[in-house]
Amino acid sequence: MESASADQSDPEELVDDLDEVSEVIPFTYAITSYGADYPVDSVVKRIGTQEIAVPRFGDKQNTTSQVVGFQREYVWPRPKADRFIESLLLGLPVPGIFLVKEPSGILLVLDGHQRLYTLSCYYEGIINGEEYRLTNVQERFKGRTYKDLDTEDRRRLDNSIIHATIIRQDAPTEDQSSIYVIFERLNAGGMNLTPQEIRVALYHGELVHVLNALNEQSDWRDLYGRKSSRLKDMELILRFFAFHYYRDRYHEPMKDFLNRYMAGNRDLKRQSATDLTNIFTRTTKTINKAVGRQAFRPIRAVNAAVADSLMAAVAHRLTEIGEIKDLKTFASQYDQLIHNQKYLAAVETSTSAESSVQTRLDLAREAFAKVK
Repeated sequence: MESASADQSDPEELVDDLDEVSEVIPFTYAITSYGADYPVDSVVKRIGTQEIAVPRFGDKQNTTSQVVGFQREYVWPRPKADRFIESLLLGLPVPGIFLVKEPSGILLVLDGHQRLYTLSCYYEGIINGEEYRLTNVQERFKGRTYKDLDTEDRRRLDNSIIHATIIRQDAPTEDQSSIYVIFERLNAGGMNLTPQEIRVALYHGELVHVLNALNEQSDWRDLYGRKSSRLKDMELILRFFAFHYYRDRYHEPMKDFLNRYMAGNRDLKRQSATDLTNIFTRTTKTINKAVGRQAFRPIRAVNAAVADSLMAAVAHRLTEIGEIKDLKTFASQYDQLIHNQKYLAAVETSTSAESSVQTRLDLAREAFAKVK
């Protein structure tokens, strides 16, 4: 990012320099895409067996899903959902969906979550915790659940076609960079998904479970504040791990650096859940005890560049030497760091530039290197 800017959409979620919307990922890749027509009943069956993964963000009834946290919560109003079902009952064409074919063979929903979730709810007979009876439709369908439909209407719905565009990334093989770019562009209007919301969808796996668990820890919540509905707090945790383990591999843009780390450790093959939890817990506990809630807030908002450099420096110190006991000296060093003009320049402007990243990480590491 060229400058630090706070997200003004929610005063409770102000985070300087975290949203990477303006960053452009340079890419060279090969993708394969092809079309497929699925009968509605086949789509619903595949959703049930998770051959088509339609994760339900925030749905407590879906906590065992392989995929944690896809798009945000189900947002379609009932009239829109009912009209979608009615269109299929009438044999009318409906918009297609985009699916990503993963190496496992699972088809991950890239676009069409609301439509598929609506279909699944109608077949199951429950939506938003209530019995799903059609209301905002023509008289012949009013009050009908899927099971209540006339045989002919049910057959027409079952046999209606959902057109899918299926995408597979052939190269590079180590991440889903092309899918990330496509996802961003499909979600370019309306309520945009944040970079971390997209990552959680594309790089779902054990790492997401760990990030979710760490995001609940009390010291972290003290430092960050209220939980972010847009996963900004989770992104800061990811950013910490990426810099702690791979700071020497950083190059712009920040967005791509975080994508590569999340893709590379999605199944915890590089760093284990125990390792991640241990260093995160020790780091946040130390900072919270010594400095407290203002640690990430040089002004008023959480500053992501301050957070990543401070946490990476403290984690390095803990790893190399051991526990920090002189919290008074730690707090004094923090105050000096936060007033260092070179450090301030590196956390306030061009925060994703390689020179800024290197400067703030080095200065923060130097600040705490000799604290006992």
